Amino acid sequence: MQSPRAIYMDYSATTGVHPDVLAAMMPYLGPEFGNPNSIHSMGVAARQAVEDARARVARVLGCRPSEIVFTGCATESINLAIKGIVRAQGRTGHVITSAIEHHAVLHSVEQLEREGYEATVVPVSSEGIVDPDDVRRALRPDTRLISIMYANNQIGTIQPIAEIGRIGREAGVPVHTDAVQAARSESLDAEELHVSSLALSGHKFHAPKGVGILYLRESTPLEPQQVGGGQEGGRRSGTENVPYIVGIATALERAAGMREEYRRHTSRLRDEIFEGLLRELPDVRINGSRERRLPNNVHVSFRGIEAQALLMGLDMRGICAASDSACQQAALQASHVLQAIGVPEDYLYGSLRLTLGDDSTEEDVQYLLDCLPELVRRLQALSPAAV
Repeated sequence: MQSPRAIYMDYSATTGVHPDVLAAMMPYLGPEFGNPNSIHSMGVAARQAVEDARARVARVLGCRPSEIVFTGCATESINLAIKGIVRAQGRTGHVITSAIEHHAVLHSVEQLEREGYEATVVPVSSEGIVDPDDVRRALRPDTRLISIMYANNQIGTIQPIAEIGRIGREAGVPVHTDAVQAARSESLDAEELHVSSLALSGHKFHAPKGVGILYLRESTPLEPQQVGGGQEGGRRSGTENVPYIVGIATALERAAGMREEYRRHTSRLRDEIFEGLLRELPDVRINGSRERRLPNNVHVSFRGIEAQALLMGLDMRGICAASDSACQQAALQASHVLQAIGVPEDYLYGSLRLTLGDDSTEEDVQYLLDCLPELVRRLQALSPAAV
């Protein structure tokens, strides 16, 4: 069976640029091309566009415009926050993170460890949830930073980040959160979350690839990781990418305005997929919490098959999906997230991530449910590991 059109179910990997976002960017890709650091009229106009975008982002995050730093992507924002905050407090110290973080976090922490810092990696439950008490118990007098993601990029679990933020604030320890996957559906109010820094990526909510945001609470120490011209208040040097900054502000405002509608739409379709798979494939394993979960995220594992074969079979049927994060698709190894939540060996390599978006439809879901169970049964029949 072949779909009459490509069915995209990989919105956690990336999204297309929304027409309203592109329209807002176009003047700065054409006639209004001034450098925002120039003092002539075209430069002043570009600077005004950047600062207007900064104020719009700050309104969504409930913070001061001066606490917004524009970056090239969320990976840069995460690296800047983790390494910048820790190094600004001295050349020794301790960091707390979790076992299921994105590799931008884990590798940043590992780099700090090579420099002589120490780290505690707190575990998660079988549903992929961090226990705030584990974070509290991990605190030390020399803890420089707590970094816990807001929502997991693979299994979609939402962490109790506000509670963890309060723990950090009470202890006088900055708390960073990778909020990349939470931007469409969860509150990003930095004061409500009690975080010191928060990272976002534009291409996850219909802005272009190549622009990110870092919220940095005013009192938080930071050692810049990219130096030169002193832009972004000296925190991130480099000529500002004016059209993309305008684009990410427009996209973030749009996402905030559509949050409830988006939650209702995607959660209904998500639950239809879960129920359809459980009905057709009783031995399917749902990874992550059913309750504390992103509304658009379906993450399941099938016994005895490999994800690559499953993804290729879906692609041949016109369905674009993923197994884990897009950053790991080429790596033929078990997901560290699935290992951390204790997925059994015979389910470990047969994972599927389906993530929905504004354009996902009931017809898309029904077509998926017509194709996927039959494909899984065929692959399991061919696999000795599934017997």
